[in-house]
Amino acid sequence: MKLNNRNINSLAAILAFLAAYCFFQFAYPYHLIRREQLTLFLFDWDYILQTYHGTGWLAAFTSDFIEQFFHLPVIGPVTVSLLLTAIGSVTYRICSKFLNHRISLAVAAIVFLWAFLRETDNLYITRYTVVFLGYISLLLAALQFGKGWRKAAAAAVFMAFGVWTLGTPINQYYGRFFGTPQVKYDRMIGLDAEVARENWDKVLKLSEKDLYMVEASYCYNLAHAMKGNLGQTLFDHSQGGESTLLLRVSTEKSPFSNCLAGEAWYQLGCMTVAEQAAIIALQASPKHTGARYIKRLAQVNIISSQDAAALKYLNMLTKTLFYRKWAKSMIPGAQSESVKEKIAQARSRLAVTDFVHHSSETRSILLGLLEANPDNQVARTYLLCIDLMRYDLDQFMEDYTPRMIKAHVYQEAVLIWLSQNDRMTDQNTARYGIDNTLVSRMQYFFRTPEKYPNTYWYYYLNALEESAQ
Repeated sequence: MKLNNRNINSLAAILAFLAAYCFFQFAYPYHLIRREQLTLFLFDWDYILQTYHGTGWLAAFTSDFIEQFFHLPVIGPVTVSLLLTAIGSVTYRICSKFLNHRISLAVAAIVFLWAFLRETDNLYITRYTVVFLGYISLLLAALQFGKGWRKAAAAAVFMAFGVWTLGTPINQYYGRFFGTPQVKYDRMIGLDAEVARENWDKVLKLSEKDLYMVEASYCYNLAHAMKGNLGQTLFDHSQGGESTLLLRVSTEKSPFSNCLAGEAWYQLGCMTVAEQAAIIALQASPKHTGARYIKRLAQVNIISSQDAAALKYLNMLTKTLFYRKWAKSMIPGAQSESVKEKIAQARSRLAVTDFVHHSSETRSILLGLLEANPDNQVARTYLLCIDLMRYDLDQFMEDYTPRMIKAHVYQEAVLIWLSQNDRMTDQNTARYGIDNTLVSRMQYFFRTPEKYPNTYWYYYLNALEESAQ
Protein backbone atom coordinates (compact mmCIF):
# COMPACT_ATOMS: atom_id res chain seq x y z
CA MET A 1 0.00 0.00 0.00
CA LYS A 2 1.35 3.38 -1.00
CA LEU A 3 1.61 5.85 1.82
CA ASN A 4 0.09 9.28 1.26
CA ASN A 5 1.51 12.47 2.74
CA ARG A 6 -0.83 12.40 5.72
CA ASN A 7 0.22 8.86 6.66
CA ILE A 8 3.89 9.77 6.28
CA ASN A 9 3.42 12.77 8.55
CA SER A 10 1.69 10.65 11.19
CA LEU A 11 4.42 8.02 11.03
CA ALA A 12 7.14 10.69 11.33
CA ALA A 13 5.39 12.21 14.37
CA ILE A 14 5.09 8.80 16.05
CA LEU A 15 8.76 8.01 15.43
CA ALA A 16 9.82 11.43 16.71
CA PHE A 17 7.75 10.97 19.86
CA LEU A 18 9.14 7.47 20.51
CA ALA A 19 12.72 8.65 19.94
CA ALA A 20 12.32 11.49 22.43
CA TYR A 21 10.53 9.29 24.95
CA CYS A 22 13.12 6.50 24.84
CA PHE A 23 15.91 9.03 25.17
CA PHE A 24 14.56 10.72 28.31
CA GLN A 25 13.20 7.50 29.80
CA PHE A 26 16.21 5.24 29.30
CA ALA A 27 19.29 7.16 28.10
CA TYR A 28 18.76 10.26 30.27
CA PRO A 29 16.57 9.01 33.14
CA TYR A 30 17.77 11.65 35.64
CA HIS A 31 17.82 14.69 33.38
CA LEU A 32 14.24 15.65 34.13
CA ILE A 33 14.37 14.58 37.78
CA ARG A 34 17.02 17.18 38.51
CA ARG A 35 14.92 19.88 36.87
CA GLU A 36 11.95 18.93 39.08
CA GLN A 37 14.12 19.28 42.19
CA LEU A 38 14.80 22.92 41.26
CA THR A 39 11.12 23.72 40.79
CA LEU A 40 8.35 24.51 43.24
CA PHE A 41 4.74 24.89 42.11
CA LEU A 42 2.14 25.66 44.77
CA PHE A 43 -1.59 25.28 44.32
CA ASP A 44 -2.27 28.53 46.11
CA TRP A 45 -3.91 31.59 44.54
CA ASP A 46 -1.83 34.11 46.48
CA TYR A 47 1.36 32.34 45.42
CA ILE A 48 0.23 32.11 41.78
CA LEU A 49 -0.80 35.77 41.55
CA GLN A 50 2.41 37.00 43.19
CA THR A 51 4.71 34.72 41.18
CA TYR A 52 3.25 34.73 37.69
CA HIS A 53 2.76 38.29 36.50
CA GLY A 54 4.32 40.68 34.03
CA THR A 55 5.62 39.71 30.60
CA GLY A 56 6.08 35.97 30.12
CA TRP A 57 3.73 35.03 32.95
CA LEU A 58 1.99 32.26 31.00
CA ALA A 59 5.23 30.59 29.89
CA ALA A 60 6.57 30.67 33.45
CA PHE A 61 3.31 29.29 34.85
CA THR A 62 3.09 26.54 32.23
CA SER A 63 6.71 25.44 32.53
CA ASP A 64 6.61 25.31 36.34
CA PHE A 65 3.34 23.39 36.26
CA ILE A 66 4.77 20.86 33.80
CA GLU A 67 8.07 20.44 35.64
CA GLN A 68 6.43 19.20 38.84
CA PHE A 69 5.71 15.95 36.96
CA PHE A 70 9.30 15.42 35.84
CA HIS A 71 10.28 13.10 38.70
CA LEU A 72 7.69 10.54 37.58
CA PRO A 73 9.39 7.83 35.47
CA VAL A 74 6.87 7.76 32.59
CA ILE A 75 4.81 10.94 32.76
CA GLY A 76 7.84 13.25 32.70
CA PRO A 77 9.37 11.82 29.50
CA VAL A 78 5.94 11.57 27.86
CA THR A 79 5.23 15.25 28.58
CA VAL A 80 8.54 16.45 27.15
CA SER A 81 8.18 14.16 24.13
CA LEU A 82 4.75 15.60 23.38
CA LEU A 83 6.11 19.16 23.55
CA LEU A 84 9.00 18.35 21.22
CA THR A 85 6.78 16.47 18.78
CA ALA A 86 4.38 19.41 18.77
CA ILE A 87 7.26 21.70 17.79
CA GLY A 88 8.02 19.48 14.80
CA SER A 89 4.35 19.27 13.79
CA VAL A 90 3.73 23.02 13.97
CA THR A 91 6.97 23.69 12.05
CA TYR A 92 5.81 21.35 9.31
CA ARG A 93 2.44 23.07 9.01
CA ILE A 94 4.11 26.47 8.68
CA CYS A 95 6.58 25.26 6.07
CA SER A 96 3.89 23.44 4.08
CA LYS A 97 2.28 26.78 3.27
CA PHE A 98 5.39 27.81 1.32
CA LEU A 99 7.30 24.61 0.47
CA ASN A 100 6.55 21.15 -0.88
CA HIS A 101 5.96 18.15 1.34
CA ARG A 102 9.48 16.69 1.38
CA ILE A 103 11.24 19.96 2.12
CA SER A 104 8.68 20.85 4.78
CA LEU A 105 9.18 17.47 6.44
CA ALA A 106 12.96 17.89 6.32
CA VAL A 107 12.81 21.35 7.90
CA ALA A 108 10.44 20.04 10.59
CA ALA A 109 12.84 17.18 11.32
CA ILE A 110 15.78 19.57 11.67
CA VAL A 111 13.87 21.88 14.01
CA PHE A 112 12.68 18.89 16.08
CA LEU A 113 16.24 17.59 16.33
CA TRP A 114 17.51 21.02 17.35
CA ALA A 115 14.83 21.39 20.05
CA PHE A 116 15.57 17.83 21.15
CA LEU A 117 19.34 18.27 21.49
CA ARG A 118 19.44 21.90 22.56
CA GLU A 119 19.83 21.26 26.28
CA THR A 120 20.97 17.63 26.47
CA ASP A 121 24.37 18.62 27.86
CA ASN A 122 22.70 20.76 30.52
CA LEU A 123 19.46 20.64 32.48
CA TYR A 124 16.40 20.62 30.25
CA ILE A 125 14.87 24.12 30.10
CA THR A 126 11.12 23.61 29.78
CA ARG A 127 10.36 27.30 29.59
CA TYR A 128 12.26 27.83 26.35
CA THR A 129 10.51 24.83 24.78
CA VAL A 130 7.16 26.33 25.83
CA VAL A 131 8.17 29.78 24.53
CA PHE A 132 9.36 28.44 21.19
CA LEU A 133 6.28 26.27 20.74
CA GLY A 134 4.06 29.19 21.71
CA TYR A 135 5.59 31.60 19.22
CA ILE A 136 5.52 29.24 16.26
CA SER A 137 1.91 28.38 17.14
CA LEU A 138 1.04 32.09 17.11
CA LEU A 139 2.83 32.42 13.76
CA LEU A 140 0.78 29.55 12.37
CA ALA A 141 -2.41 31.17 13.64
CA ALA A 142 -1.47 34.49 12.02
CA LEU A 143 -0.94 32.76 8.67
CA GLN A 144 -4.59 31.70 8.66
CA PHE A 145 -5.78 35.31 8.24
CA GLY A 146 -6.14 35.83 4.50
CA LYS A 147 -3.68 38.12 2.79
CA GLY A 148 -2.32 41.65 2.89
CA TRP A 149 -3.05 43.96 5.81
CA ARG A 150 -5.19 41.39 7.63
CA LYS A 151 -2.34 38.95 7.92
CA ALA A 152 0.08 41.73 8.95
CA ALA A 153 -2.38 43.04 11.54
CA ALA A 154 -2.96 39.54 12.90
CA ALA A 155 0.78 38.95 13.10
CA ALA A 156 1.27 42.21 15.04
CA VAL A 157 -1.56 41.39 17.47
CA PHE A 158 -0.33 37.85 18.01
CA MET A 159 3.25 39.05 18.51
CA ALA A 160 2.15 41.53 21.16
CA PHE A 161 0.11 38.80 22.81
CA GLY A 162 3.15 36.52 22.68
CA VAL A 163 5.45 39.07 24.31
CA TRP A 164 2.91 39.58 27.10
CA THR A 165 2.23 35.89 27.78
CA LEU A 166 5.47 34.22 26.66
CA GLY A 167 8.13 36.88 27.11
CA THR A 168 10.79 37.78 24.59
CA PRO A 169 11.58 35.09 21.98
CA ILE A 170 15.30 35.14 22.88
CA ASN A 171 16.56 35.36 26.44
CA GLN A 172 19.96 34.60 27.97
CA TYR A 173 18.27 32.56 30.72
CA TYR A 174 16.67 30.13 28.27
CA GLY A 175 19.81 28.02 28.07
CA ARG A 176 22.18 27.08 25.31
CA PHE A 177 21.46 27.31 21.62
CA PHE A 178 22.73 23.78 20.96
CA GLY A 179 24.03 20.83 22.93
CA THR A 180 25.11 17.21 22.71
CA PRO A 181 24.20 14.37 25.10
CA GLN A 182 26.55 13.82 28.04
CA VAL A 183 25.85 10.37 29.48
CA LYS A 184 28.28 10.76 32.38
CA TYR A 185 26.63 14.04 33.30
CA ASP A 186 23.29 12.28 33.57
CA ARG A 187 24.88 9.59 35.73
CA MET A 188 26.24 12.29 38.01
CA ILE A 189 22.77 13.79 38.32
CA GLY A 190 21.50 10.28 38.99
CA LEU A 191 23.94 9.78 41.83
CA ASP A 192 22.66 12.94 43.47
CA ALA A 193 19.02 11.93 42.97
CA GLU A 194 19.51 8.42 44.38
CA VAL A 195 21.49 9.75 47.35
CA ALA A 196 18.55 12.04 48.15
CA ARG A 197 16.24 9.02 47.94
CA GLU A 198 18.64 7.02 50.15
CA ASN A 199 18.66 4.28 47.52
CA TRP A 200 22.18 3.13 48.38
CA ASP A 201 22.32 0.07 46.12
CA LYS A 202 21.42 2.22 43.12
CA VAL A 203 24.07 4.77 44.15
CA LEU A 204 26.72 2.06 44.13
CA LYS A 205 25.60 0.84 40.73
CA LEU A 206 25.86 4.34 39.26
CA SER A 207 29.24 5.14 40.84
CA GLU A 208 31.17 2.64 38.77
CA LYS A 209 34.92 2.87 38.39
CA ASP A 210 34.86 4.65 35.04
CA LEU A 211 33.21 7.71 36.61
CA TYR A 212 36.39 9.39 37.88
CA MET A 213 34.94 12.41 39.65
CA VAL A 214 35.19 13.64 43.22
CA GLU A 215 31.40 13.67 43.50
CA ALA A 216 31.19 10.04 42.33
CA SER A 217 33.68 8.91 44.97
CA TYR A 218 31.80 10.98 47.55
CA CYS A 219 28.51 9.26 46.74
CA TYR A 220 30.21 5.85 46.67
CA ASN A 221 31.71 6.45 50.12
CA LEU A 222 28.44 7.71 51.59
CA ALA A 223 26.52 4.70 50.27
CA HIS A 224 29.02 2.24 51.75
CA ALA A 225 29.10 4.15 55.04
CA MET A 226 25.32 3.89 55.28
CA LYS A 227 25.55 0.18 54.51
CA GLY A 228 28.19 -0.18 57.24
CA ASN A 229 31.08 -1.50 55.14
CA LEU A 230 33.12 1.54 54.07
CA GLY A 231 36.21 0.21 55.89
CA GLN A 232 36.15 -2.83 53.63
CA THR A 233 35.51 -1.05 50.34
CA LEU A 234 37.13 2.39 50.65
CA PHE A 235 39.89 1.81 48.08
CA ASP A 236 37.82 -0.26 45.68
CA HIS A 237 36.97 3.12 44.15
CA SER A 238 39.25 6.00 43.20
CA GLN A 239 39.84 8.39 46.13
CA GLY A 240 41.04 11.96 46.03
CA GLY A 241 41.74 12.70 49.66
CA GLU A 242 39.45 14.03 52.34
CA SER A 243 37.21 15.83 49.84
CA THR A 244 35.86 12.52 48.56
CA LEU A 245 34.47 11.86 52.04
CA LEU A 246 33.02 15.24 52.99
CA LEU A 247 32.48 17.98 50.42
CA ARG A 248 32.82 21.56 51.57
CA VAL A 249 29.80 23.83 51.72
CA SER A 250 30.56 27.20 50.15
CA THR A 251 28.79 30.06 48.40
CA GLU A 252 31.46 29.78 45.70
CA LYS A 253 30.20 26.35 44.69
CA SER A 254 27.21 25.42 42.55
CA PRO A 255 23.76 24.58 43.96
CA PHE A 256 24.38 21.01 42.82
CA SER A 257 27.64 20.73 44.77
CA ASN A 258 26.25 22.36 47.91
CA CYS A 259 23.12 20.25 47.93
CA LEU A 260 25.15 17.08 47.44
CA ALA A 261 27.57 18.16 50.18
CA GLY A 262 24.70 18.50 52.63
CA GLU A 263 23.64 14.88 52.18
CA ALA A 264 26.56 13.37 54.13
CA TRP A 265 26.27 15.96 56.90
CA TYR A 266 22.56 15.19 57.19
CA GLN A 267 23.20 11.44 57.51
CA LEU A 268 25.94 12.09 60.07
CA GLY A 269 23.54 14.13 62.19
CA CYS A 270 25.13 17.56 61.73
CA MET A 271 21.98 19.55 61.05
CA THR A 272 23.79 22.90 61.17
CA VAL A 273 25.87 22.23 58.07
CA ALA A 274 23.05 20.30 56.39
CA GLU A 275 20.80 23.35 56.80
CA GLN A 276 23.54 25.68 55.59
CA ALA A 277 23.99 23.57 52.45
CA ALA A 278 20.25 23.60 51.69
CA ILE A 279 19.95 27.37 52.20
CA ILE A 280 22.93 28.14 49.95
CA ALA A 281 21.62 25.75 47.28
CA LEU A 282 18.18 27.35 47.54
CA GLN A 283 19.54 30.87 47.15
CA ALA A 284 21.86 29.93 44.29
CA SER A 285 19.36 27.84 42.31
CA PRO A 286 18.18 29.35 38.99
CA LYS A 287 14.72 30.21 40.35
CA HIS A 288 15.81 30.63 43.99
CA THR A 289 13.50 27.79 44.92
CA GLY A 290 13.31 24.02 44.75
CA ALA A 291 11.12 21.33 46.27
CA ARG A 292 14.12 19.28 47.33
CA TYR A 293 15.71 22.12 49.27
CA ILE A 294 12.43 23.07 50.96
CA LYS A 295 11.91 19.47 52.00
CA ARG A 296 15.43 19.22 53.45
CA LEU A 297 14.95 22.45 55.42
CA ALA A 298 11.73 21.04 56.84
CA GLN A 299 13.49 17.80 57.85
CA VAL A 300 16.40 19.63 59.47
CA ASN A 301 14.15 21.86 61.56
CA ILE A 302 11.91 18.98 62.64
CA ILE A 303 14.92 16.97 63.82
CA SER A 304 16.34 20.06 65.54
CA SER A 305 12.96 20.58 67.34
CA GLN A 306 12.45 23.94 65.63
CA ASP A 307 8.75 23.36 65.02
CA ALA A 308 7.86 26.93 64.02
CA ALA A 309 10.51 27.00 61.30
CA ALA A 310 9.58 23.50 60.18
CA LEU A 311 5.90 24.46 59.84
CA LYS A 312 6.86 27.32 57.52
CA TYR A 313 8.32 24.85 55.04
CA LEU A 314 5.76 22.10 55.63
CA ASN A 315 2.89 24.49 54.97
CA MET A 316 4.44 25.30 51.61
CA LEU A 317 4.80 21.64 50.72
CA THR A 318 1.20 20.85 51.69
CA LYS A 319 0.19 23.04 48.74
CA THR A 320 2.13 20.94 46.24
CA LEU A 321 0.81 18.01 44.27
CA PHE A 322 3.42 15.38 45.10
CA TYR A 323 4.83 16.44 48.49
CA ARG A 324 1.49 17.15 50.16
CA LYS A 325 1.08 13.71 51.74
CA TRP A 326 4.63 13.64 53.11
CA ALA A 327 4.37 17.18 54.51
CA LYS A 328 1.10 16.45 56.32
CA SER A 329 2.61 13.31 57.87
CA MET A 330 5.50 15.38 59.30
CA ILE A 331 3.45 18.17 60.92
CA PRO A 332 4.06 18.19 64.71
CA GLY A 333 1.02 16.80 66.49
CA ALA A 334 -0.09 14.80 63.45
CA GLN A 335 2.88 12.43 63.20
CA SER A 336 2.35 8.68 63.28
CA GLU A 337 4.30 6.46 65.66
CA SER A 338 6.62 5.28 62.87
CA VAL A 339 7.40 8.88 61.91
CA LYS A 340 8.05 9.80 65.55
CA GLU A 341 10.41 6.85 65.86
CA LYS A 342 12.42 7.92 62.79
CA ILE A 343 12.65 11.47 64.10
CA ALA A 344 13.80 10.21 67.51
CA GLN A 345 16.52 8.12 65.85
CA ALA A 346 17.72 11.15 63.90
CA ARG A 347 17.70 13.32 67.04
CA SER A 348 19.86 10.80 68.87
CA ARG A 349 22.69 11.67 66.47
CA LEU A 350 22.60 15.41 67.22
CA ALA A 351 25.55 17.03 69.02
CA VAL A 352 24.83 17.96 72.65
CA THR A 353 27.21 20.93 72.68
CA ASP A 354 26.25 23.97 70.61
CA PHE A 355 29.09 25.75 68.82
CA VAL A 356 29.48 27.77 65.66
CA HIS A 357 31.26 25.71 63.05
CA HIS A 358 31.86 25.39 59.33
CA SER A 359 32.03 22.31 57.15
CA SER A 360 35.84 22.63 57.03
CA GLU A 361 36.07 21.74 60.73
CA THR A 362 35.44 18.07 60.05
CA ARG A 363 37.26 16.56 63.00
CA SER A 364 35.70 18.77 65.68
CA ILE A 365 32.24 18.18 64.21
CA LEU A 366 32.65 14.41 64.11
CA LEU A 367 34.04 14.29 67.65
CA GLY A 368 31.07 16.34 68.85
CA LEU A 369 28.66 13.92 67.19
CA LEU A 370 30.42 10.94 68.77
CA GLU A 371 30.36 12.63 72.16
CA ALA A 372 26.58 12.88 71.86
CA ASN A 373 26.18 9.34 70.58
CA PRO A 374 29.17 6.95 70.72
CA ASP A 375 27.09 4.43 68.73
CA ASN A 376 26.93 6.74 65.71
CA GLN A 377 28.76 4.33 63.44
CA VAL A 378 28.55 6.57 60.39
CA ALA A 379 30.32 9.40 62.25
CA ARG A 380 32.95 7.01 63.60
CA THR A 381 33.55 5.55 60.17
CA TYR A 382 34.04 9.01 58.68
CA LEU A 383 36.38 10.01 61.51
CA LEU A 384 38.61 6.98 60.92
CA CYS A 385 38.59 7.32 57.14
CA ILE A 386 39.44 11.02 57.31
CA ASP A 387 42.41 10.15 59.55
CA LEU A 388 43.55 7.72 56.88
CA MET A 389 43.07 10.19 54.06
CA ARG A 390 45.20 12.69 55.97
CA TYR A 391 47.88 10.02 56.52
CA ASP A 392 47.64 10.82 60.23
CA LEU A 393 48.19 7.36 61.68
CA ASP A 394 48.88 8.63 65.20
CA GLN A 395 45.50 10.32 65.25
CA PHE A 396 43.94 7.24 63.69
CA MET A 397 45.29 5.01 66.47
CA GLU A 398 43.77 7.35 69.05
CA ASP A 399 40.39 7.09 67.36
CA TYR A 400 40.56 3.37 66.60
CA THR A 401 39.86 0.61 69.10
CA PRO A 402 40.11 -3.18 68.66
CA ARG A 403 36.37 -3.58 69.16
CA MET A 404 35.67 -1.81 65.90
CA ILE A 405 34.00 -3.65 63.05
CA LYS A 406 36.64 -5.76 61.35
CA ALA A 407 37.78 -4.05 58.16
CA HIS A 408 40.95 -4.71 56.23
CA VAL A 409 41.58 -1.00 55.49
CA TYR A 410 41.74 -0.21 59.22
CA GLN A 411 43.92 -3.21 59.95
CA GLU A 412 46.30 -2.31 57.13
CA ALA A 413 46.70 1.14 58.70
CA VAL A 414 47.36 -0.46 62.12
CA LEU A 415 50.10 -2.64 60.62
CA ILE A 416 51.81 0.41 59.11
CA TRP A 417 51.71 2.20 62.47
CA LEU A 418 53.03 -0.86 64.34
CA SER A 419 55.83 -1.22 61.82
CA GLN A 420 56.78 2.47 62.04
CA ASN A 421 56.91 2.35 65.83
CA ASP A 422 58.80 -0.97 66.09
CA ARG A 423 55.83 -2.66 67.73
CA MET A 424 55.18 -5.38 65.18
CA THR A 425 54.77 -8.30 67.56
CA ASP A 426 52.35 -11.21 67.69
CA GLN A 427 50.95 -9.82 70.92
CA ASN A 428 50.16 -6.41 69.38
CA THR A 429 48.71 -7.83 66.16
CA ALA A 430 46.48 -10.11 68.24
CA ARG A 431 45.41 -7.14 70.36
CA TYR A 432 44.04 -5.43 67.27
CA GLY A 433 42.46 -8.60 65.92
CA ILE A 434 44.89 -8.95 63.02
CA ASP A 435 45.62 -12.51 61.91
CA ASN A 436 48.91 -13.73 60.45
CA THR A 437 47.54 -13.95 56.90
CA LEU A 438 47.25 -10.17 56.72
CA VAL A 439 50.77 -9.78 58.10
CA SER A 440 52.04 -12.13 55.39
CA ARG A 441 50.04 -10.19 52.80
CA MET A 442 51.79 -7.01 53.85
CA GLN A 443 55.16 -8.65 53.26
CA TYR A 444 54.05 -9.68 49.77
CA PHE A 445 52.83 -6.15 49.13
CA PHE A 446 56.26 -4.60 49.52
CA ARG A 447 57.60 -7.04 46.94
CA THR A 448 54.95 -6.26 44.29
CA PRO A 449 52.85 -3.28 45.43
CA GLU A 450 51.19 -2.87 42.03
CA LYS A 451 49.27 -6.11 42.67
CA TYR A 452 47.51 -4.59 45.69
CA PRO A 453 45.95 -1.34 44.44
CA ASN A 454 42.86 -1.67 46.64
CA THR A 455 44.76 -1.44 49.92
CA TYR A 456 45.62 1.38 52.27
CA TRP A 457 49.25 0.31 51.96
CA TYR A 458 49.19 1.28 48.28
CA TYR A 459 47.50 4.63 49.02
CA TYR A 460 49.99 5.40 51.80
CA LEU A 461 53.01 4.33 49.76
CA ASN A 462 52.03 6.61 46.87
CA ALA A 463 51.75 9.52 49.31
CA LEU A 464 55.26 8.84 50.60
CA GLU A 465 56.63 8.69 47.07
CA GLU A 466 54.92 11.95 46.07
CA SER A 467 56.23 13.77 49.17
CA ALA A 468 59.77 12.54 48.44
CA GLN A 469 59.75 13.99 44.92
